[in-house]
Order: sequence, then structure tokens, then C-alpha cells
Amino acid sequence: MSELTKFLFEGLPVRGMLVRLTDSWREVLRRREAAATASDLDAVAPYPQPVRELLGEMAAAGVLMQANIKFSGALVLQVHGDGPVKLAVAEVQSDLAFRATANVVGAVAADAQLEALVNVHGRGRCAITLDPRERLPGQQPYQGIVSLHGDRREPLQRVQHVLEHYMLQSEQLDTRLVLAANDELAAGLLIQRLPVEGEGNLEGAAGSGGGSGAARRNEDDIGLSEAFNRIATLAATLTREELLALPAERVLHRLFWEETLRVFEPLSPRFACTCSRERVRGMLKSLGRDEVESIVAERGEVEIGCEFCGAQYRFDPVDVGALFTPGRDHPPGSRAVQ
Repeated sequence: MSELTKFLFEGLPVRGMLVRLTDSWREVLRRREAAATASDLDAVAPYPQPVRELLGEMAAAGVLMQANIKFSGALVLQVHGDGPVKLAVAEVQSDLAFRATANVVGAVAADAQLEALVNVHGRGRCAITLDPRERLPGQQPYQGIVSLHGDRREPLQRVQHVLEHYMLQSEQLDTRLVLAANDELAAGLLIQRLPVEGEGNLEGAAGSGGGSGAARRNEDDIGLSEAFNRIATLAATLTREELLALPAERVLHRLFWEETLRVFEPLSPRFACTCSRERVRGMLKSLGRDEVESIVAERGEVEIGCEFCGAQYRFDPVDVGALFTPGRDHPPGSRAVQ
């Protein structure tokens, strides 16, 4: 079962989390395989291995980042650019329900890393969006964007290094991330220096009241915590093989056996998709009657597939007529086919 374990280092200004997505991650890949089998479109082909690993690491990172804040809504982690992977997305709700997808438009080398996947010509970007569940009038989602380069403009090859750079810039907090994924498991370890004052995290950046004074004090402490530096050095010794093979308790013992940890009850991330027939109806209405009816005239129906879960939503001529006809009494139409 997928688990996320939070822990604190007693007496030290350092916190941590360890996530292991097992059945939930396999469900993401299973649905992609099923969608590829059912479709004759190249755009719905199974993900190449480097893309599966990138998407798994993003899913693990998204769960870690969402669990690190008190926020009611969706955290959306996106990597997009000018390589064969135009877009990779992991979306995590506040209850740790997540989904993930990628848009692959070109050939992917078997050993491709982040630069070769999305940042071939240096135009790749990483975006973190916080979309509130219930927006106030005029409220917009918070979004932070960074390039896929380090401080010396060197291309970063791992998404964990991009996110470390992002969190240092946006939260002014030292962070160490270790991520890994294969076809069976997506896993991640996050170590972070506790803020000097306030939440000092993405929630504060989204406008929950962290305050510029607290941010400045957190920024002043970057790189100066001996406790964090020591713990982060230990965390960096964790290998990909260990992260993927060892259960949470063994990882923590292997790294921090000399430390006193306060470990909390594990949480349970899960795969879930937020698509629905009603949402697709809204999208079709936004296209306009002429556009939708032209599709029906050409194909006999409108078929929309969810890129996250593979669900197929079909709208026949009766559905389309009801969509653009005022009133409540419409004849029954077709249903979604999972």
C-alpha cells in the first residue's frame, strides 16, 4: 500500500518526509497501457522508460510538497519545454489523491535525462501551481515558475535538483530531495530546515500570511544551519536502489540511526482522477455550438478521452442537442465509457 511518513528530528530545526507510491503508481501506468491498447493514436502510446521515471519522480515530489503545506486545493507540478516531452504533469489534492500524465511528441533516447527530455534548447520551465478548492471572488491560483538551470546556468539533469532550487528561491528554506521511480514504485525523501517564523512554505507564498519579515529571516539562515547541513549530507548518501528497495523504517534507520526521530502515523496517498462528464460538458459548451456540431457532422459523435485516467466520454447528436438547448427536459443520451 502507498504510504507517506512524516518525521521530525528531536531538538533540531529539521523535518522530513518519505513517500512510497506502490499500488497507486502502478495504477497510473496500468491506465496508460489500457488507453494505449484501446486507441490507434500515436499520442496515446505507452510512455518510454525515461518518461515513466520522470513522471513517477514528479508524482512522488508532488505528494511530498502537498503534504508539506496546509492548503485546501490542488498542487500542480508541471515541467514543460522544447524537447520530445512537451509537458509532464502531476496533480495532488489536499487529501493526497494524485494523478499524472505526460505529452510525448518525439523519440526519447533510452538514457535521456531531464535536459534531453524537456530542455533541449534551454527553454524548459518548471511551474508549481496552487489552485484553491474554493476561490474567493477575484482570487487567482498562485503560480511560481523557474527555469531548468542552476545558479551558473548549467542545465539540470534531475527534477529533484530543479525542485530544490525552486524551494530555495520561493520558500527561502534549505531543502534536500531524493527521488526515484521504476515501473513498480515511485519514491521520494524530503529533508527541510524548519522556518524561523511562520509557515515558510508554498502556502505562505500563496498568501496565507507568512509575511515578508519572516521570509527575510528565513533567507538570512540559508546554508547556515549546521544541523540541516549534516542531516542533508546523510540523506544524500541514499542511493536510488535503496530508495526503491527498502521500506520506510529501514531507510530511516539506514540514514539516521544516530538521531532521535519522532515518526508520525503514515498517511495514504492514492490515485484518483477528478474528470467527470459534467466537466467535459462545460468544456464542449465553451467551444461553441457550431464547432461541436461540426465534429458530430464529421464523426457521428464527439469523443473525449481523459489523459490522466483514460476514461472516454462520448456525446452523440442527442447529447449535443441537449447541451445547447435551454430547459431541463431532455431525452436520455449516451453515457461515459470507462
